[in-house]
Amino acid sequence: MAKNAKPRADAALLEIRVIPRSPRTRVDGVRGAAILVRLAAPPVDGAANDALIGFLSDTLAIPRRDIVIVSGDRSRDKRVRVAGIDTAAATARLLRSQ
Repeated sequence: MAKNAKPRADAALLEIRVIPRSPRTRVDGVRGAAILVRLAAPPVDGAANDALIGFLSDTLAIPRRDIVIVSGDRSRDKRVRVAGIDTAAATARLLRSQ
């Protein structure tokens, strides 16, 4: 998986703070500059990262293949690139899903 943090005009670059092992997967507002996403998945063997990509794919109606974690694989603080949508639209959709 190519990891390129350079934002493109046709891609959103999102700052996301993940809280794993939550009762359910959902957006829970903003913390600092990051969108707070609570995940039901545990942070084991990439399960939380997979759950985050799946959640973003479903919520934003973007194919999984167009979503890449560009930094923070092993951290709660992640930068995620989402192709096919701009940052403002992606942020608005995620915050509306609360």
